[in-house]
Formats: sequence, C-alpha cells, structure tokens
Amino acid sequence: MSTEQEKIENVIKQIEVYDAKFLRLQFVDIHGTPKNMAVSLKKPEDVEDIIKDGLLFDGSSVDGFVGINNSDLLLKPDVDTFSTLPWRPEEKGACRFICDVHWTDGKPFEGDPRGILKQSLKKAEEKGYQFNMGPEPEFFIIGEDENGNIVPADNGVYFDVEPVDQGTDIRREIVLGLEKLNFNIEVSHHEVGPGQHEIDFRFADALKTADAVITFKQAIKALVDNLGYTVTFMPKPFFGVNGSGMHCNMSLFKDGKNIFDDPETETGLSEEALYFTGGILEHAPALSSILSPTINSYKRLIPGYEAPCYIAYGLKNRSTLVRIPASRGVGTRIECRSADPSCNPYLAFAVLLEAGLDGLDNQINPGEPTEFNAFALSPEELAKKGINTLPTSLWEAYHSLEKDSIVKNALGQHAYEQFMKLKMQEWDDYRVQVFSYEHEKYLNI
Repeated sequence: MSTEQEKIENVIKQIEVYDAKFLRLQFVDIHGTPKNMAVSLKKPEDVEDIIKDGLLFDGSSVDGFVGINNSDLLLKPDVDTFSTLPWRPEEKGACRFICDVHWTDGKPFEGDPRGILKQSLKKAEEKGYQFNMGPEPEFFIIGEDENGNIVPADNGVYFDVEPVDQGTDIRREIVLGLEKLNFNIEVSHHEVGPGQHEIDFRFADALKTADAVITFKQAIKALVDNLGYTVTFMPKPFFGVNGSGMHCNMSLFKDGKNIFDDPETETGLSEEALYFTGGILEHAPALSSILSPTINSYKRLIPGYEAPCYIAYGLKNRSTLVRIPASRGVGTRIECRSADPSCNPYLAFAVLLEAGLDGLDNQINPGEPTEFNAFALSPEELAKKGINTLPTSLWEAYHSLEKDSIVKNALGQHAYEQFMKLKMQEWDDYRVQVFSYEHEKYLNI
C-alpha cells in the first residue's frame, strides 16, 4: 500500500509526462451535476500544496449546499482519483482530481453527496461488509431534423449492426476514450430505442463506481460532442419508445466472499440476499425519489417499455423492480431496475445500501419470487397478489420520502431538506406550465 506522499510523487511524475498545464478540482452538486474549478499549474510540484491544503470556493452558488451567509467551503482532492482528460487537447492538457467537500475547519461537509455515500459505506464496513456496484447506464445520441426538432441519430434497435446502427464508430471512440481513463469496459451495444445505446463497465466498490458514473457521463458527452453529435441521459426523451435506465447491480462481500451466494439452496441465493432484497422492496417508494429524481423519470416508468412499475422481485424476471440474474458465485447480485441515469449516483448508491442493510438488520422477508409477466396483469389482479406499484410521479415519490426514516437518515438532515426544497420547486414549476398537449386537448372546449 503506497503512502500518501508516494501517491503525490506519482501524480507529479504523471503530470510531468503528460505535460499538463491545468488541474481541475471536480465535485458534484445535490443533483449529481459535475462542477469544477481549474487551477493553472506553473510547475508539476504545485499539485502537492493543492492536495494538502485544498482550495476554497463559494458553496452558496451550488445547488443543495449552503446559504450566502456561511458560504465558504473547501475542496480536498482524493489523490486516488487523479486522471488525465482524454477529450481535452493534448498540448497544454488538463488533468483532474475528484474532491471531497469540507467546511473550512476541515470537518466533512454534511451536504456533500460523495461524503454521504462514504458515511453509508462506513456503516457497512463496521459490519464487515464491502458493498459493490455495477451500473448499466443507457443514453441516446440525438440530432435535429430539418425543422429543428430533436430526433434520434439513427433508427437502430436492440443489438443492431451497421449500417442500421449509426453509432458503431461513435461507441468505438467512446470506449477507447474511457479505457484511457482506466475503465474496464465489458460490453457496448445498440439498445432497444432508436438512437439509444449502452456501455457497461465492470463492477467495483460503490464509491469508485459512483466516481466512475460521473466521469462516464461527463466523458461521453465531451467525446461525442467532439464528433459533432449530442448525447442525452434524459430518462425519456421520446414518446412511444423505451426510455433510458441505469440498472444497479449490487453485491455484498464479507471476508472476500460474496455473501449473496449460497450453493446449498435451490436458487443459489443466501438468506442475506433475500433480506437485502426485502429491504429494497420495503423502501421502494421512498427510494424512487432518489433513483428516479426528475419529472421526466416517471414518463419512463410505465408498462410496456421494459421499465419496472411493480414492487416485486423475480429470478431473471425483467418485469419486476428487482431482478436476480442467473449468474452465481462471485457474480451473484441483485439488480434494481428503477434507477435512471439522471440520478445522483452517490445518493442513489447510499440509499440502496442503507435500505438493503435495513432488510438485513430486520430480516425483512421479500416473500416468494414473482415469476410471471407482471405487465400482463391488470391492477386489480396485481393487488390480489399483494403487488403494489412504484410512485407514478415525482410528487408521489417525494411524499413517500417524507415518510421513510431509513432513506431520510441515509441522506442526512441537510441533504434531505435541500433535496425536498428543490424537488418541490421543480414540481411546482412543472405544475403551472401549459403544454401543447393541453392546447390540442382542450382549446376547443
């Protein structure tokens, strides 16, 4: 294990080799939107003082942070997150640290999304657990038609190849760029919707994965922009086609062993896997506010488009909120299918972990798996089977969050209050708008 000083010296060598002239200090706001400040490096050794001392910034200008009357916050680089930025020019290039946010006295800032995830992971570590996450973020590559309307960049569907799939070369450039950032890319392909794509990377511990999701989205947008296209992670950009999800594949390790795996049971699943699943289902309505955090998210979560609507779990079943894929051994995992790529991954992974830990602590039994197509049943038939639905709007979701102490405590009081304030404002902004649909429907009344 390298010492902190050895890590700093290694960073200085990398800056010298890359001839980087700018250092970006990156963090995210409460929505998961990347923010940064760029420091000009006069010489590579300047980075040492920045790592040790941090950099002050105005936290009152960042959504979900602090008020103007107590605005000074401190960015502290995590030396393990150093990387170059392959989408920036190589000459006088840029490099980056992901930072933790602190108060000026050095105490962690309780509204820092990365810090919130670290707190949840600490709780798991105190129980002997390592929480791993493998996300599947989907996205659309879009363009404009002759009338200026936003349209998909191609008409391909699931697993198509060129020339129908116009994104093959774009995905190739994305994958090569991500590999320069040390991503372990497992698979890339065209998704179900026209212009829709997916690139999956290997699971890792949840903090490293959350950092990776932010970098992944930032890198894809920048790399594709350099190719003259636009990428959107909006959950449902087009009516009548599938939206974009970010399925979250979770596993829990203890003493180097995946404790969700149990080869002695009929399903290959341990009691811990079932209890963890029970926790996810128990807190699903409140989780929805964090995993599906925009008004547009709930236009994805409707029957008929492979997105989950029903609070149930199944083995291999893609019509339920939680799916347990067939892989066993080290690959045994629980897949939550409601998250979408508009979520803040730090907050999303924190609340999923804490909901699952509550399931373990209280031995919440998820019941028998649902092995039928839930989309094929009527609401009345589902109710008879005891299957409830996820919130159908952001309004329902944030009111579910108000009632759930486990998810609220995972966020902490500061982040919870700020999140609710912003989401209630978002709903009110939407509620008072008048849309073209309403003109078509009601103008002639």
